[in-house]
Amino acid sequence: MRAMALTIRILRQIIRDKRTLALLIFAPILVLTMLHLVFNGDDYVPKIGFVGLPEMITEQMELKDAVITEYSNEGEANKDLINQDIDGYIVLERQVPSVFLEGSDPSVNGATLKWIQSAFVKLQQNGNTSALEVDYLHGSSDMGSFDYFGPVLLGFFVFFFVFLIAGVSFIRERTTGTLERLLSTPIRKWEIVMGYVFGFGIFTMIQSTIIAWYAIYVLDMMMEGTFIYVLIITLALALTALTLGILISSFANNELQMIQFIPIVVIPQIFFSGLFNLETISNWLSWVGPFTPLYYAADALRDVMVRGYGWSEIYINILSLIGFSVLFMILNIVALRKYRQI
Repeated sequence: MRAMALTIRILRQIIRDKRTLALLIFAPILVLTMLHLVFNGDDYVPKIGFVGLPEMITEQMELKDAVITEYSNEGEANKDLINQDIDGYIVLERQVPSVFLEGSDPSVNGATLKWIQSAFVKLQQNGNTSALEVDYLHGSSDMGSFDYFGPVLLGFFVFFFVFLIAGVSFIRERTTGTLERLLSTPIRKWEIVMGYVFGFGIFTMIQSTIIAWYAIYVLDMMMEGTFIYVLIITLALALTALTLGILISSFANNELQMIQFIPIVVIPQIFFSGLFNLETISNWLSWVGPFTPLYYAADALRDVMVRGYGWSEIYINILSLIGFSVLFMILNIVALRKYRQI
């Protein structure tokens, strides 16, 4: 009887907690739906450039299942390759077909080469062409999946742990009465927010630096650019995670409820961070990516670590992360003023 009474009490407690009840049902459905849309998306369609290929060759090629762009000279094709408007281009050099790939994504490289090889099968069988020569703008044929996905994973782990630690720590400040005592003093709301951001931010900077250093110099993650840019990106991302974690903690009454927000706030960002190719996701869903911080962090980290780019290519992504941080700080001040009941 006592066990039954305890069971009934726990069931009533869960039913009364509408937030927990909703997350227990809604969060798994959301994640499963995301997985369904990602893994059941369309096959990737490679974008191929033709540079001055004779008509007699293109007429014998199978051109389906690819987006073809014709160029009059190699300079134009190379420019689009750098801008990632095409995945690769084909040019004849001394009657030998050469393939130039963008190279930063092994899965795209594989799809592009597979299409090119299948398109040239008929020509090679007729003896009209020699074996293909392949060159890479970034990376190489030895580039592995970890080299490409590594920057995304680095950004995700920095974001996830900072978000979690910041949210749980701020809830502890509330439950222990520290925040209540602060609010009873003449200190302003924005000063409280900035104080917590700077206080947690110092440890966040140390944590992000150690994680980035370990991933690159111990795990030997691919690094074509400058480490200082990786550090700037991870620090900007950590600041975003810090301010978001403090904001989300506004809507949680304890550490358990804070953890319950992870499937809603953190996990969906994985699907739009570049870990999966956004071009294969449904069009009505892919627009979500630019509204998530990891989208910009992963793109910037790949530009530095895989493509070797510098400040001129990543500053927009960094400004976007800073913009997220400012927005979350403003929302924190508003939430602290109107919605937090201390």
